[in-house]
Amino acid sequence: MMLTTTLAAAAEDEGATSQERLITTILFVVLIAVTIGITIRASRQTKSATDFHSGGRGFTGIQNGFAIGGDYMSAASFLGIAGMIALFGYDGFLYSIGFLVAWLVALLLVAELLRNSGRFTMADVVSYRMRQRPVRTAASVSTLTVSIFYLLAQMVGAGALVALLLGIEEGETYLGMSADTAKIVGIVVVGILMVVYVSFGGMTGTTWVQIVKAVMLMGGALLVTALVLAIYDFDFGALMNDASADGGAGQAFLEPGQRYGVEVAGDAWQTMINKLDLISLGLALVLGTAGLPHILIRFYTVPDSKTARTSVNWAIGIIGTFYLLTLVLGFGAAALVGSEAIRAQNSAGNTAAPQLAQAVGDHFGGEFWGAVMLAFIAAVAFATILSTVAGLTIASSSSLAHDFYNSVLRRGKASEKEEVRVARFAAIGVGAVAIVLAIFAQNLNVAFLVALAFAIAASANLPVILLSLFWKRFNTTGAVAGIYGGLISSVGLVFFSPVVSGKGVDAAGNNLSLFPESVDFHWFPLENPGLVSIPVGLLCAVIGTLLSKESAPDKFAKLQVRALTGAGAERATTH
Repeated sequence: MMLTTTLAAAAEDEGATSQERLITTILFVVLIAVTIGITIRASRQTKSATDFHSGGRGFTGIQNGFAIGGDYMSAASFLGIAGMIALFGYDGFLYSIGFLVAWLVALLLVAELLRNSGRFTMADVVSYRMRQRPVRTAASVSTLTVSIFYLLAQMVGAGALVALLLGIEEGETYLGMSADTAKIVGIVVVGILMVVYVSFGGMTGTTWVQIVKAVMLMGGALLVTALVLAIYDFDFGALMNDASADGGAGQAFLEPGQRYGVEVAGDAWQTMINKLDLISLGLALVLGTAGLPHILIRFYTVPDSKTARTSVNWAIGIIGTFYLLTLVLGFGAAALVGSEAIRAQNSAGNTAAPQLAQAVGDHFGGEFWGAVMLAFIAAVAFATILSTVAGLTIASSSSLAHDFYNSVLRRGKASEKEEVRVARFAAIGVGAVAIVLAIFAQNLNVAFLVALAFAIAASANLPVILLSLFWKRFNTTGAVAGIYGGLISSVGLVFFSPVVSGKGVDAAGNNLSLFPESVDFHWFPLENPGLVSIPVGLLCAVIGTLLSKESAPDKFAKLQVRALTGAGAERATTH
């Protein structure tokens, strides 16, 4: 106790900000050293294409379940959802519900069949009974697009986190960096690290980083949740009352309509649009998971379908527990930090969870322990970002190397060593693109950015995957039309939506769209395109199939046998 008191006094003398920076720097160095050590060790085991793309298929159900959880519980889950709940109350929790329910679709319709049918990527399944080159090209384009949108969310979260940790507010500098410069530095650092993880460690290194991250994230979330509830003597009702009072909306904070489905008095059209946007978001969240490339490839890292089912069961338990904790984290941030303080640090609310950690630390142990808690939770959040971007990058690089380079450009004749080399170069390219785009998307909430990735995955990937597995008549034209139709409609509608232009500014004067306030070319009223783009993707796949006479009933029969038994899945699927 005496040591604690002495250190706390020292913290006050030196300034809380310098203490936070010192503790944060130490924790981050340790974290990065541990993850790089894992990557170096994994690089020694990464020799073949199977090692690089699927970790040698040697992970157990529990290990893969934690890795799936680590991959799925991204910056959107930890930073974005907590921020959404803190700023918009009940409506923010809709993300938690949607992300969790989505796993039922993945478990019942995709996980086991996909593991049995493919080898490394989603395209292995979709192209099995079709012409390889057009289908694999389309699948690569779709994988890259979904991954880039998802990467944007993680890297935007990283930028906001670094600015918070360095204690840099608007108008201030640290080591010559302004707040905006610090955010860009954070984005660049994450981009470089994710390229290192994937290039050297492949799927083995990425998986172990995700397992470590999942344990850290669950531990950190449980700790902060317990401390928040302890402040209120474990009276959740008292916490909710304070959250509604400090959230700025009173009782309405605990009811629907703060962010989605808002009823606009005297404007029936806008009210209808707002409610349709809510339905569109729900569709994207529930259907998107089963089409996310970085989640789908996780099913290939286990030896058989039984282990794949075990993986998903463990993942559902871990993810379900975590999303229940986000309820306390979000409302706790609203009650103990306040919406004004959250918006002052980050207008999208992406720093609510670290700010909450600092608040509970201050409550129980003064400024020093507040700095410790902030640094610890920030390190957890940073680990969250690193593991997710690594998973997304390996999904993209594997698809580019295995599907596009080997199967399309080299017609299946590339050696395994050559394929792995191309995958490593692809990781560098994906990282560079993600860094540049994330710099321009810093003002968007990370949970919202991920919702867009879910909408694209649900529109372009899921219909084609399901039709490939279950429709005998499905063919190459239908697959290509479905992927491009869903992809173009979802991305196109986002481009012409208020997300990109015309949404205006918030109460603090922050622009809510990607383009400046003066630019407005939007005509699509919904912020989430899923309500339109998912049916368009499915319709394109069906119409494209019916317009083509191509049919391969024998290959469909073989695919059914493979999907149910796993027979032949280890062999190369290019032909």
